[in-house]
Amino acid sequence: MFRPVPTPLLPGQESVWDYPRPPRLERVTQRLRVILGGRTIADTLSGWRVLETSHPPTYYFPRNAVAEGVLGPGQRAGICEWKGRAVMFDVTVGVQDLPGAAWAYPDPTPGFRDIAGAVAFYAGPMEACFVGDVRAEPQPGGFYGGWVTPDVAGPFKGGPGTMGW
Repeated sequence: MFRPVPTPLLPGQESVWDYPRPPRLERVTQRLRVILGGRTIADTLSGWRVLETSHPPTYYFPRNAVAEGVLGPGQRAGICEWKGRAVMFDVTVGVQDLPGAAWAYPDPTPGFRDIAGAVAFYAGPMEACFVGDVRAEPQPGGFYGGWVTPDVAGPFKGGPGTMGW
C-alpha cells in the first residue's frame, strides 16, 4: 500500500502521520467556535478532538454548547469502526439549511464515551470554524470532517488518490 511522505514539520506543528490508529480522543483547552449566517452557533471551552492517522483533528462540542434550534432531528447515518453508529443533523440558521452538516455518536464505543451526544460540524459548509483565534479549513474531499489549521501538517486523507491510505 502506498503511504505518502509526511510534510516536514515547521516549529509548533504536529504531523497527522504521528496520530494513532485506532484514533485517540483528547480534551481541547482552546476555544472552539462555529459561525453560520453571521451567528455563532456553537461555542465551547470544553471540547474534544479525535486524532487519527492521516486525518486533521475532528472537533466535538458538548450538546449544550450548540445554539438551540440550529440542529434538525438526528437521522441515522453510517457507522465508524472506531466510534460506533453516527447520526447526522441538518444545520439551519435563518434561510440557510445545510443537510447533513453536523453529526454525533449517541452511544459510542467505550473509548469514545466522553463524546456521547457531542456534535461535530463539517467546516466546509459553515461560514467559519475556529480553534482558538485560528480559522480552520475543511479537510480535503468533503467526506471526512477534520479541521485543518496551520499547526497540523499533512498530507491529509480525503482528496483524490487518498482512498487507500
